[in-house]
Amino acid sequence: MIIDSHQHLWTPGRGDHDWMPKGHPILDRIYAPSDLSPILKANGVGATVIVQAAATVNETEYMLGLADGTDFIKGVVGWVDFENPSDLKTLDRLKGHSKFKGVRPMIQDIPDDTWMLRPDVQWAYAALTDLDLTFDALGFPRHLANFLTLLKRYPTMRTVIDHCMKPVIRDPAQFQFWADGMSRLAQETSAFVKFSALVTEANPDWSVETLRPYADHIFRQFGPQRIMWGSDWPVVRLRCEYEGWLSAAKSLTSDLSAPARARIFGGTAAEFYRI
Repeated sequence: MIIDSHQHLWTPGRGDHDWMPKGHPILDRIYAPSDLSPILKANGVGATVIVQAAATVNETEYMLGLADGTDFIKGVVGWVDFENPSDLKTLDRLKGHSKFKGVRPMIQDIPDDTWMLRPDVQWAYAALTDLDLTFDALGFPRHLANFLTLLKRYPTMRTVIDHCMKPVIRDPAQFQFWADGMSRLAQETSAFVKFSALVTEANPDWSVETLRPYADHIFRQFGPQRIMWGSDWPVVRLRCEYEGWLSAAKSLTSDLSAPARARIFGGTAAEFYRI
C-alpha cells in the first residue's frame, strides 16, 4: 500500500491561513476529503497523513475532525504554540486522539532564523520527546545549521525533515550548500526525511532529470529506511497534478530495489507515524 506522508486539506474561510495569497486560483479554495479521495483511488494510494497549514490549535482540531470521518486519513500532524508553555496541556490532550501523531511549527515563515533555538521554546521539544510524539522540521536551506544543533540537542526526538529541506532547485549554484547540510543531518542525527515538494522548488518547466541530483543525494545519504514519499497536495498543484509528481517520484526511484521502493512509498511512513 502506498502511504502519502504529507498532504493538506483546508477551508480558507476559517481565516487562519495567514500565508495564503488571497484570491490565488489554486491555493485559495476549499480542499476537502471528497476532492482528494478519487485522486488517491486513481493512483493506488491507500492512506495519508494530513499536516497542519495554519498556526492555530483550532486547525488541528479541524483536521482531527476530518480524520474521524475519513478512512484514508491515518495520521494528523498539528500545531501548538511553542511560545506558550501552558500548551503542554494541549499537547497532552491531543495525544489522547488515536490519529494525532505530532506537531509542526511553521519555522520557514518565522523571520528569526534562530527562533528554534530560543530558550523559551525548548519546553516543546522536551515535551515531544517525553510524550513520544513526532516533530516535522519545516525550513529552508538557511536553517540547516540550526536544525543540526537542535536535533543533536534532542537526539531521541522523533523527527522528520519536511520536503528535503526545500533545496533551491531553481538555482543549481546553491546545490552544494544544501547537499552538505543534508549530509550532516543524515550522518549526525537520526532524522527521517520526506521525499516531497521537489517540484515546487524547481522552475515551472521542471523535468525528472532536473530533480534527479537532489533525489539521488537524499537516497544516498538517508537510505530508504529513513525516507518517506509525500505528495504535498494541493500545494504540488502549483507545478503539476498529484499523478504527475507521483509518476516523477516513481521514475526517480526506478533504479532502487523493490524492498527499497516499498519502504519509500509506504513502509517508512508507517513505521515513523505508527500507522
